[in-house]
Amino acid sequence: MFVNPLTRQITDFISSIGIPIQAGETPDNVILPGILIDKGVLVVDESKLKYPGDLLHEAGHLAVMPSAQRNTLHNDVSKNAGDELAALAWSWAALMYLNLPPEVVFHPDGYKGQSDWLIDTFSNGGNIGVPLLQWMGLTSESGKALQPGSKAFPHMRRWLRE
Repeated sequence: MFVNPLTRQITDFISSIGIPIQAGETPDNVILPGILIDKGVLVVDESKLKYPGDLLHEAGHLAVMPSAQRNTLHNDVSKNAGDELAALAWSWAALMYLNLPPEVVFHPDGYKGQSDWLIDTFSNGGNIGVPLLQWMGLTSESGKALQPGSKAFPHMRRWLRE
């Protein structure tokens, strides 16, 4: 469906975890170029997509929403700081799962100039947003509420909030 191998790898992952993806045109007034969330579907306009990794961040926003709310979301889905923090952590976990460089999501043109800080923080075991992901039942913080044999963040028990 997509020409760029990185875009294809990321969209295949997002689709495989249950977030619908479709190729289509996006308007110019979207939050991130080439990406529109339309009723829970990630619409990707590859001709306008500047950073394929932005798809992981936007998928993170959908993933951390309660399932009943996902199909109601349109365009700007970040309504509060908690959602943003959870999407950051989810994006990091997805990067690690896909074995991609952190700069794929945390690129210099994003995150209000804090990309390097976020990469450094997560790389050194920081848990920005992880307590929220644990509360949602998606992962466990390191050393907290781990069941025998389970793995901590960035390992995810599941990718979508129920």
